[in-house]
Parts: sequence; structure tokens; C-alpha cells
Amino acid sequence: MASSFDRSGESVGVNDISRISAGSVIKGEITSPNDIRIDGSFEGKIVSQAKVVVGEKAVIKGDIVCSNCDFWGRINGNFYVKDTLSLKATCVVSGDLHIRRLQVDLDATFNGNCKMISEEEFSQLTTGERPAMYDVPEPEEEVDEYKVGNNPSPFAVPASDEIPEA
Repeated sequence: MASSFDRSGESVGVNDISRISAGSVIKGEITSPNDIRIDGSFEGKIVSQAKVVVGEKAVIKGDIVCSNCDFWGRINGNFYVKDTLSLKATCVVSGDLHIRRLQVDLDATFNGNCKMISEEEFSQLTTGERPAMYDVPEPEEEVDEYKVGNNPSPFAVPASDEIPEA
């Protein structure tokens, strides 16, 4: 899937753009090798090997995976953008960003986490692999630095069943 996201040098005709018009309500998954323009409501996953443009009145519940995105609408979901995400002044984003570049206009609203990723990490994320950047290290075993040999530290707090009676 990583190599299919390389569309440099291609020109897109007006009939190659998938469009969800204002007033339309769609649920499901969209996958397109071309640009997508959304002005209506969409619930599900959007995958484009090109650019996704979301208009001011658009409402999306779900994730967007694309090469570039200009976003004016509202979303409750995550972005996975191979290159540039532009959050415009009217947008409201509730979700996480996994992007290479970010452009944010004044008055854009964003609530979530942002992770800057490389093209390789984008490929791993979009193919279902777990990139090393998301690996959580195992917690290290606690060491009592005051313990000497087998004797507990004089500063250690005894467990409740070890408290001597007076």
C-alpha cells in the first residue's frame, strides 16, 4: 500500500474527484485512488491515495487516511496523513493526528494528540504493522537502593501484616 500512495507528477481531472455533496449522509468506507471532497456527513473510514478536502459544513465520524488534507469541517476521529494536514480556521478536530507536516490557521480547534511521522511510519500505520515508535517499554523492576544484602532497608515501610504490636 505504501507504493500506491506515490502520485507525484500526476494531474487529476474534474471527473476523477469523488464528492459527497452538502446534505448527503453516508455511512461506510470510502477508498479512492483520487481526490475526495466532502461537504456532507460521513460516518466510517476515508482512504484516499491523493488529497482529501473537507468543507465547512461537513461532519465526519471516523478516520481519514490520505496523502494530503485541507480540513474546514468537524471530525471525531483520527488523521493519518502521509504529507501535509492543513487545519483551517473553521475546523473542530477531536482525535489524534499522525502526520508528517501540520499547518494550523488561527481559530482552528484541535483536541487530541499529535505525532509527527515519517513516510515509513505512515506506511507501517496504514498497512496494519505496529511501528517501533508505538512500542511501550516494559517497566523495570524496582530496586531498593537502601537494601544491604538480604536485610531490608531501615527506611522501608513494613507491610500491614508485619507491623509489630506495642
